[in-house]
Amino acid sequence: MSTVIQLVEAGAKQLADAGVSFGHGTTNAFDEAAWLVLWRLGLPLDDLDGVAERPVATADAARVAALFDQRIETRKPAAYLTREAWLQGVAFYVDERAIVPRSFIAELLADGSIDPWLSDRTHNVLDLCTGNGSLAVLAAMTYPDVSVDAADISTEALEVAAINVTRHQLDARITLLQSDGLASVRGPYDLILCNPPYVNAHSMRELPAEYRAEPELALAGGADGMDFIRQLFADAPARMSESAVLVLEIGNERAHFEAAFPRLEVVWLPTSAGDDQVLLVPRESLG
Repeated sequence: MSTVIQLVEAGAKQLADAGVSFGHGTTNAFDEAAWLVLWRLGLPLDDLDGVAERPVATADAARVAALFDQRIETRKPAAYLTREAWLQGVAFYVDERAIVPRSFIAELLADGSIDPWLSDRTHNVLDLCTGNGSLAVLAAMTYPDVSVDAADISTEALEVAAINVTRHQLDARITLLQSDGLASVRGPYDLILCNPPYVNAHSMRELPAEYRAEPELALAGGADGMDFIRQLFADAPARMSESAVLVLEIGNERAHFEAAFPRLEVVWLPTSAGDDQVLLVPRESLG
């Protein structure tokens, strides 16, 4: 009979040998294996040490093995198999209708990095390209006195977001809006959060299968990755209050961003992935 840790170690080797890609909640084979094993066995995801030596019945070990086989054969992100993803310790439902949540903006909400640009006049928040609604939920949790609009072009993604808004009992404070960019949102907003499609065309062609399992609409940003952002910057001033700020995630596209907007004054906000993943733009900088 195997123990939990033995299943994790064997699963990690299996994932590594198969060459699967990570980045949808974990960054390495061991952490992903631990997630899959603990989830399949119904054990707490944050206490591997506490259950590591627990024996696993043969039938349960077979169910774990089948899950690893599914992960390798489908190349779907683990979150699509478990139907759950975590941001800042908060659990969110997710499925193939929406991108797996992993925004570094979640860190900035949690650690207060955005707070110096806010005030007691910050009442209306927009989470644009909300996907499964995770940033909208975290913003509502972080700032209990604000109202949040969560907008996405995808009605399917909004169906997933609705599950999470209700799950976290925030239906009274979060409004879901179907909108192509800012076209159908309300405003004016005091804070706009946006993790848009920003992957450039070359990088899109090179993405591992796990990323291609996600809605392309949520990833592809055109030739240089900046198509959505160009339109966003053109439309945003009319949707922002006088002292509003826009917090924008651009991933690894800083070079393309600076080439596209060479004279725009922005503030780069440090994250666990470095100082060039997320930027803040005050309303006055957008003209």
